[in-house]
Amino acid sequence: MATAASLPARGPARTLVLADVIPGARVRDAVLITGAALMTALLAQVAIPVAGSPVPITGQTLAVVLTAAALGPARGFAGQALYLLLGAVGLPFYSGAGSGFDVVFGATGGYIVGFLPAAFLIGLAARQGQDRRITRALPLFALGQLVIFAIGVPWLAVVADLSASAAIDAGFTPFIVGGLVKAAIAGVALPGAWWVVRKADRLG
Repeated sequence: MATAASLPARGPARTLVLADVIPGARVRDAVLITGAALMTALLAQVAIPVAGSPVPITGQTLAVVLTAAALGPARGFAGQALYLLLGAVGLPFYSGAGSGFDVVFGATGGYIVGFLPAAFLIGLAARQGQDRRITRALPLFALGQLVIFAIGVPWLAVVADLSASAAIDAGFTPFIVGGLVKAAIAGVALPGAWWVVRKADRLG
């Protein structure tokens, strides 16, 4: 079984992400990218409506940070791109089993688009080993979610014709606590997974 220590490096001093521990290359990557899209679609159905806001609280951002950190920048980005595409062409992948380009270009579409750069940046940080300790992983995942809001809130303001303050009240403020909770979950899960990998490597 290939482990973190036995995997060949593709370049000088290349830091692994969790997905690199799995043997195989092309088939592995295709399965992992598809899995990232499906995980995001599944957690999108965990949705809590927010009074006065078209944006619900969902599990999507948890899926984004987990899969991005585990897969790295390219595969993490590809997973979210596939999620966006499959939902746009009609699969019920968005929140509330929604789908279609009208969702992507609607009031909440900016958050979905924001998943792509967030996944890439989180994956890039994970490639540098920033997901292996709780003290680094937790702020990483909190900041990664801010990337999503940085695109989603202005998008909401434009599409829904809201003022900046109204868009922040509807599209950011209600999600602060949930975002911190999701950052904490991922901030424990990823370092925990790396602990298991290191232990298995020593035993192997």
